Amino acid sequence: MTSRDDIHTFDRRMFLRGVGLTAAAGAALPLMGSGSAAFASPPDPDQLFKNGKFAEAERGYRHLLRKNPQNAHAAARLGYIALLSNRFHAAENFLSRAISLAPADIASKQRLAECFVRQDQHARAVPLLRQTGDQRDAAFATVFANLAGTPWRIQGAAEAHLPFHTLDPVPSVEASLNGGATKKFLLDTYSTLDLSPEAAEEAGLQALATVSGGVVNNTPITMYLGVLNSFRVGEIEIRNLPVQWIDTQRPPLPDGSQPAGVIGTTVFYHFLTTMDYAGQALILRRKTEAQRRKFRAQARRSRVDELPLWLAGDHYPCTVGSLLNSGPRLVTVDTGGIAHALDTTVEIAERTGIEVDYANPVEHNRRKYYPITPDRVSLGKAVGRNVRGYAWETVFPGLPGPGQSARFGFDLLANFTHEFFKPFAITFDYTDMDFIITRG
Repeated sequence: MTSRDDIHTFDRRMFLRGVGLTAAAGAALPLMGSGSAAFASPPDPDQLFKNGKFAEAERGYRHLLRKNPQNAHAAARLGYIALLSNRFHAAENFLSRAISLAPADIASKQRLAECFVRQDQHARAVPLLRQTGDQRDAAFATVFANLAGTPWRIQGAAEAHLPFHTLDPVPSVEASLNGGATKKFLLDTYSTLDLSPEAAEEAGLQALATVSGGVVNNTPITMYLGVLNSFRVGEIEIRNLPVQWIDTQRPPLPDGSQPAGVIGTTVFYHFLTTMDYAGQALILRRKTEAQRRKFRAQARRSRVDELPLWLAGDHYPCTVGSLLNSGPRLVTVDTGGIAHALDTTVEIAERTGIEVDYANPVEHNRRKYYPITPDRVSLGKAVGRNVRGYAWETVFPGLPGPGQSARFGFDLLANFTHEFFKPFAITFDYTDMDFIITRG
């Protein structure tokens, strides 16, 4: 599956571009008055959701829906919260209910379509995407309608272990398209499966639909959508899958060659995926119980921490992190940032006590950002000290972390990226929705 959010993501990238967040119950509400049996007014579930307190927000929305079964907003939010955690049955039930109560609810139609796509039920997503009136949705509906047979059909080995060809500027591995020679692909969790125009042409791909919009280096771009017959990574082959390519070039790899594309989260969530930075390898495991037990046994010996995982949109992984003493709050995991470990905004940096280097501004695509070097940032027990990062002057679509807050409806503290992960191996379990960090 490819991105239906927008392609402004490419704008901010150099090359292609909460509290109470676990399922644990929140604290009991305080009693009002000495000896009183009355409780304070329940917290607003919309505010809880905005703050990333999803479990508490879910309880609030369920309470509202019990009081008023016609509350379309509560049903929609319950469906959205379930989708963030890949609880597909609940997501389908509540989103379908929301659409029935409010047929003009475009966001719920898009999220229900996403619910089907994540389960490789693309045909069920097509009529929903055709009802939204959105150009991108219509384009993806066209592509999904052209998937003949079972999409994302995985065959071959139970596990693929691919050594990194490069670690910097971001990790890359070799893969092949439609039975051709292996080519180098970048790894980026903030991406889908995205090809270079040359690789798409060599693989014989035909554009079934196009999407216009977004810019790279101040130049408007067009995204082309098609269907790839075969994508081979190591001893694993994936057949019949959507793919995209854009009419722009990426910076060369260290040896001067051009990458053939990017492997991102829409591939990763079909597997139990480990990006082993310290060991410099990508490991894709089939999502079988045997493979998951084997990984869990190995991870116990070197685990640093296990954190909750959410998936927003079609390819934006979220977990919890802290800046200095602020947190834990929701953050994104975007491994594709070049030569730095952290993205946030000037406002958040100042609020959390991070010193901003205003004397050395940098400008990209007419947007200004400043170097930061926070003493301590962390994902659970995984800590980075004096890491290099950037604080952006303004929030804009495509800025990883805070730039996605308006789109997703919940606040994001920061984005953790490439340099932070180098001492570790990170694993995305999209079945149990865990983000596991181990020593490399």
